[in-house]
Amino acid sequence: MADYPITAAGLRKMKDELKHLQSVERPKISAEIEVARAHGDLRENAEYHAAKEKQGHIEGRIMDINGWIARAEVIDLSKFKGSDKVVFGATVELQDTETEKRVVYRLVGEYEADIKKRWISITSPVARGLVGKKAGDVATIQSPGGAREYEICSVTFEDVGE
Repeated sequence: MADYPITAAGLRKMKDELKHLQSVERPKISAEIEVARAHGDLRENAEYHAAKEKQGHIEGRIMDINGWIARAEVIDLSKFKGSDKVVFGATVELQDTETEKRVVYRLVGEYEADIKKRWISITSPVARGLVGKKAGDVATIQSPGGAREYEICSVTFEDVGE
């Protein structure tokens, strides 16, 4: 299995979620199962089956996070400061060459991606089209509506949540 990049803040967030699942959610669902089990016949006990299903989701999430943590490669963004190339951790301002609309994205690991914050996965089509480019370059990005061209206005490296 390949390692995947993540920021130090992203890894901390992942470990916090794992700790919460193991120390809060797991004991809580175990208690719910015990209460449901006490109601009698398990074959017709919807409360028991719902609790067991929830337990399965929690245990699956714990396994996923443990796997991600084991394969996580923390990237030190400070080594990119002053760089003008788009790489992992970069905050990139783009301008659509057709509409002149501007947008800003930050390239992060898959686990950290959050479109509301405009943090996109380094493996996304947009990020793949930007990696290696510099301010002033034009990147062609494949989208569902066809290829679009974006001029890279700026490339910065911020310590957002680091």
